[in-house]
Amino acid sequence: MKTAFSKTWKSSTQPRKQRKYAYNAPMHTKSKFLNANLSKTLRERHGKRSVRLRTGDKVRILRGNNKGKEGRVETIKVKDTKVYVTGIEKPKKDGSKIKVALKPSNLQIVELKLDDKKRKQKLQVKETKEDKKNG
Repeated sequence: MKTAFSKTWKSSTQPRKQRKYAYNAPMHTKSKFLNANLSKTLRERHGKRSVRLRTGDKVRILRGNNKGKEGRVETIKVKDTKVYVTGIEKPKKDGSKIKVALKPSNLQIVELKLDDKKRKQKLQVKETKEDKKNG
């Protein structure tokens, strides 16, 4: 089996091939795997379903032992396609705590960090009927 990343590969129903594609993907492609869906209010406001995660975004965990908890994105490991959220830790046997690595697909963005000009431009706020009446 080839170990290099294939640019011509389209898709497969076999999980092993999907995992291999994701594992061997170059960094700029792996970066695209770091999208998380938006909450309903953010979807309506920005007209998008999902956005790439950034440090500082407030997220809600949708799956696993920490389901329902919220926190800010602390660090993102593009190479491993993992996200670390503040306050989400698990205890070790010796009593110390370790951060839990989460998959971006198991997270939902609750609040966006919009201090970046490019990100703000991409996510232009759509004017609602209420805004037009008030403004």
